[in-house]
Amino acid sequence: MMQPAPHLVKLVITTGDPAGVGPEVSLAAAKDFLGEQAHSQITLLGDASLFKDSSGKTANLFDRLKIDSVPLVSPALPGVLNPANAQYVFNLLDQATDACIRGDFDGMVTAPVQKSVMNIAGIPFTGHTEYLAQRCSRNHVVMMLCAPLPLGFLGIKSRKDLRVALASTHMPLKDVSAYLSYELLLETIQIVNQDLKEKFGITRPRIRVAGLNPHAGEAGYLGGEEIEVIAPAIESAKQQGIAVSGPYPGDTMFDAHSLEEVDAFIAMYHDQGLAPFKFVTFGGGVNVTLGLPIIRTSVDHGTALDIAGKGIADSGSMLEALRLAYELALNTRTQAK
Repeated sequence: MMQPAPHLVKLVITTGDPAGVGPEVSLAAAKDFLGEQAHSQITLLGDASLFKDSSGKTANLFDRLKIDSVPLVSPALPGVLNPANAQYVFNLLDQATDACIRGDFDGMVTAPVQKSVMNIAGIPFTGHTEYLAQRCSRNHVVMMLCAPLPLGFLGIKSRKDLRVALASTHMPLKDVSAYLSYELLLETIQIVNQDLKEKFGITRPRIRVAGLNPHAGEAGYLGGEEIEVIAPAIESAKQQGIAVSGPYPGDTMFDAHSLEEVDAFIAMYHDQGLAPFKFVTFGGGVNVTLGLPIIRTSVDHGTALDIAGKGIADSGSMLEALRLAYELALNTRTQAK
């Protein structure tokens, strides 16, 4: 059971694209979370006009819930994307990241953004993961999705957290093979292992790594990446004392027994890992960026423009993201002592 923090844990939420559900789920989840954790404080980053109730007044706030108002570039309408506000979204990310680096906050949680509208505005953006790596001057970070699996799921005998990390993220499938390298995979394994220790508090993480090709290459008959790149990286990691195994065929890596025995799975490309993850977690997952000097978690859903502003958006994923950020902050404090 998680122990209460002796000192206030301060989290900041970037509330995402103003046309999406980000502002409303951020506010709702923040209120729920503060009701759970007395030793916490949350700051919402975003234009104050986005946090008003049906009467048009600024929503009632807890003493530990604050709004740091960042002005919109252009008026926002729910469900209507506006490229003029792309810079506003970047301003939220930059302000939160810099504040976490300074130590003003213990972690940041990000609401969804619309990648397309940011690129339409002329600002190249492939995703939070890549952008935060650049902002934090890190050459290599790892995207990992986490979600709790309940007792009895597929026969598991205890509650277990499912964690799926990606060796490659947002790129065309045809480019994945050329992108993968021995050095990149070894670093990916090292980053996952290190952050599971330091941020998740797992003393000796157990990691499984997928192959790239069907049947993990079928001894080279279906592709050579497993023999030439993936297996050598795994062997080097083993020699460093990391409890890692593989490469496993992607279609059998997530068997029921492994769900209880493995602390993290590493997939070679986005859908190889996230298709099975999202199938079993039903939208309750949390995105974590490993390898950053700060804690960052996020929802695992998009801007949901079709329901924005209607008051029906589910804030469950944002609440889980806050819970995990809080837990990681506590674990990091413990490791630092």
